[in-house]
Amino acid sequence: MQPVRDGEHRTELTMSGAHTRARDNELGDFLRAQRARITPEAAGLRSVGSRRVTGLRREEVAVLAGVSSDYYARLEQGRERAPSPQLMEAVARALQLGADARDHAFRLARLAPTTRATEEQLSPHLRQLLNSFSKAAAYVVNPAFRVIAANEIAAGLIAPAHHDGKVLEYLFLDPTAPTYFVHWDDVAHASVRGIRLSAGFSPPHPEVAALVRRLYVRSPAFAAIWDAHEVAGLTTVHMHIRHPAVGDLELSYQTFDVRESPGLQLTVASAAPGSPSEDALALLGTIEATERGGYGFPTVGPSPQVTRTQEST
Repeated sequence: MQPVRDGEHRTELTMSGAHTRARDNELGDFLRAQRARITPEAAGLRSVGSRRVTGLRREEVAVLAGVSSDYYARLEQGRERAPSPQLMEAVARALQLGADARDHAFRLARLAPTTRATEEQLSPHLRQLLNSFSKAAAYVVNPAFRVIAANEIAAGLIAPAHHDGKVLEYLFLDPTAPTYFVHWDDVAHASVRGIRLSAGFSPPHPEVAALVRRLYVRSPAFAAIWDAHEVAGLTTVHMHIRHPAVGDLELSYQTFDVRESPGLQLTVASAAPGSPSEDALALLGTIEATERGGYGFPTVGPSPQVTRTQEST
């Protein structure tokens, strides 16, 4: 999959309509996608006769979850919209959902607490923490993965892809993204899994919803991954960056929830000690420090930016 080029976009009316219809039964769509991923053998069932479906049948999920086939069918079809926590727990086990996918299913079933609005305001402690990473890139993103603050190394690292901090738009809409992200497909899947997790919060963050609509219409690659209903939070990944200023970097990325500012995430990208990538990161920090303002990227300073976000659950 590749980012969309100029002129390669869908008819907005058609695709936005499809997206609106999909949101009418998000839980059912999600459950169907998870069911399609599990083979009878993986679920401990015998596969008998020809199968017209990919993965498990509805009846098989119902057996595994200990509910009636009719009830589970109504749940997938959106005719049952008030499942109990016990029922959803049984379905999550039957579908072998991981922790993030399980939590996402509970949010779609309206069984998780609603989120509250909070300010995207970095505390002095968080700002100090960002600047304390002298050999690593550290930056903070909101639920739409828009960078709201970064230390100098991170500002230099993300500069070619910043787009006012909107890295996901660069990832899917800029033709240079596969050059910057050497393993673009892996990064794309991880990003969409993460933004789907953010989109499941209730009420949804308005910036997330607008971003998903925009990318769904303009990027066939984003739409294809989004329609697969993959969901997982950002954790620890290895990434190969080809930076136009310093060349190739091999980096380990770790992402953490910011507990004092719910809804924000702190990402730290570091290189192996003594490696060429570590030297390249240091050089990026020097370039950013001497040419600050050249990239127009938000580095940490004395006055925190204030926007709006939602608290994650």
